[in-house]
Amino acid sequence: MLNTNIILSVFVVYTAFIFLVTYLTSRKANNESYFIGNRRSLWYVVAYGMIGASLSGVTFMSVPGWVGDTGFSYFMVVVGYWLGYLVISFVLLPLYYRLNLTSIYSYLGGRFGFTSYKTGSLLFIVSRLLGASLRMFLVVNVLQIFLFNGLGVPFFVTASIFILLVLLYTFQGGIKTIVWTDTLQTTFMLVAVVMTIVIISNRMGIGLGNLFTRVMDSDYSRVIVTDFSARNHWLKQLLSGAFITITMTGLDQEMMQKNLSCRNLRDAQKNMLTFSVVLVFVNMIFLFLGATLFMYANDSGIAIPDLKDDLFATVSLQYLTPLAGIVFLVGLISAAYPSADGAITSLTTSFSIDILGLKEKPWSEARKKKTRLTVHIGFAIVLLLLIGMFSIINDRSVIDKLFTIAGYTYGPLLGLFAFGLFSKRQIKDKFVPVLAILAPVICYIISSNSEVLLNGYKFGFELLILNGLLMYTGLWLISKRKTQ
Repeated sequence: MLNTNIILSVFVVYTAFIFLVTYLTSRKANNESYFIGNRRSLWYVVAYGMIGASLSGVTFMSVPGWVGDTGFSYFMVVVGYWLGYLVISFVLLPLYYRLNLTSIYSYLGGRFGFTSYKTGSLLFIVSRLLGASLRMFLVVNVLQIFLFNGLGVPFFVTASIFILLVLLYTFQGGIKTIVWTDTLQTTFMLVAVVMTIVIISNRMGIGLGNLFTRVMDSDYSRVIVTDFSARNHWLKQLLSGAFITITMTGLDQEMMQKNLSCRNLRDAQKNMLTFSVVLVFVNMIFLFLGATLFMYANDSGIAIPDLKDDLFATVSLQYLTPLAGIVFLVGLISAAYPSADGAITSLTTSFSIDILGLKEKPWSEARKKKTRLTVHIGFAIVLLLLIGMFSIINDRSVIDKLFTIAGYTYGPLLGLFAFGLFSKRQIKDKFVPVLAILAPVICYIISSNSEVLLNGYKFGFELLILNGLLMYTGLWLISKRKTQ
């Protein structure tokens, strides 16, 4: 097991490296650099860096942990992701570039009206605040347990240090900096996963080829689940993956902000299509790691944690070599930073442009920059307070429910954009906020009682589709034919 000094040294050295990259990329940055990278980002750099942004610290530990209960069935969600990225590439990105958007929610203002525009932006802000703070809490909590508890540092101080570091390295360059830091962090994350597999293979005394064969011959490698009542039925997983991608990437300011920083639409599409293919293989590696961890634990008599998400950390930090522990920590930190930096930057962008209307203000560049920096700091403080709140709750079942609720708010966004794209009808704009609340509430009620109402049916990720459909239906009811 690693001692505290080694863990602290890894954290400090890694963070210093991030700040070096920040210094090199944020010089001469202005508001356009912060919001859209002056539209000069290289598409292949964005594509590679988005892997790290998509695979958060939760994914880093959870995907391997899921293998213990659900095998490789998650892979059908990943295939669905790929289908969703096709929709983003050829439907949403052309729309965003044609309208020359900085915030994607300004589309709703042009299509429906002021209230829809503000509602869409607020839905994103609530979703991202809850989702990002939950992800950060889970990662900071691991650092607290394995590092800062040994130093006698309270959790809130640990969280404050983490947020302060992210605040400092995104403060000036924004998206221009994040494109490059995400690339660095993606590299470290993937190296950590591959090296862990190699280390475990050596400890098990078998080569990688034999390990691959053993995993593929095991029950863990099961991809297709044919029981339709199961949450992870293959068709549910496939459709859910597609819609999760469309909403949580294509309708998410954080993910689209990186794409909109590319030089042009063609580059953005090349970025998205390349990223979509690479992500399939990356997720497969994470699933393979999960099977490897469970096999090693069973062979070595290691007790599987009650919360299987903790298996990666437990094995790496307590049962493998010091190198494996260092590799895990670097991977975890690499997964943690993109969750935070992208969230703060996208929240600042959405609030500054959508809520404050910063781009339309007849202010000087200096005043706009001061306002943007104030908003940036404000969101950092809000995220810190939310992380502190989750540490007080410290109940995994409650936290999981909150995480689910955060996902519910993407349903109304799906319904809004779908109605805008596939219908020519006009809506009564003032009623949109009511529908944006009703759709998730009805969705939650149906989900909670689905086994009774739907003859034993259990909702999985496809709940998002139902949510969007309810919003779409509501918009239809408050709409009328468009007059010439």
